[in-house]
Amino acid sequence: MIRIVTTARLEQLDFDARAAHERAREANGAANAAFGQHARELYAVTDRAKRAEATVSDTSDLLAHSVDELAAAQEELLLKDIEIRRLRAELEAGLREGQALTVLLHYGAPHTVYASQEDAYADTATHGVPADAWVPAGERPASQCKWRLSTFIYDATARGFRRAFMPAPEALGGVA
Repeated sequence: MIRIVTTARLEQLDFDARAAHERAREANGAANAAFGQHARELYAVTDRAKRAEATVSDTSDLLAHSVDELAAAQEELLLKDIEIRRLRAELEAGLREGQALTVLLHYGAPHTVYASQEDAYADTATHGVPADAWVPAGERPASQCKWRLSTFIYDATARGFRRAFMPAPEALGGVA
């Protein structure tokens, strides 16, 4: 097939080529603008994701610390609950006739009260007093002994405690 090309036809082809080139340049510019917009959005999303990961990490650390504190508080609460129950049981048991208490006296003044003499020996041993260091006070007054253990027994009729071992009455001026 033979085609005859005229000047008008060449001008039209040249115009169409320029128009196509201009449309390609505009499309390329729009594509570059769209790519730039997408790149900016990608960077913004990536930054938000990194900040979210950092926040999640900080929150996880805070939550783990809070869980540890909660566990310690629950343990302390449980121990206090056990102690409260023990003290309530002790309180409900009340004082019984013949129940004894041991009092540690310092020069005759009450210093510490113990449930038993064994408890007194054990506690004073933790403070450096050996268990075999205790000797009978004899007839000396309590005010003359640096440390002395005295046992008291609950007397329900008197609604109080009395000494377990009463000293012999002293004669006053020859009268007993």
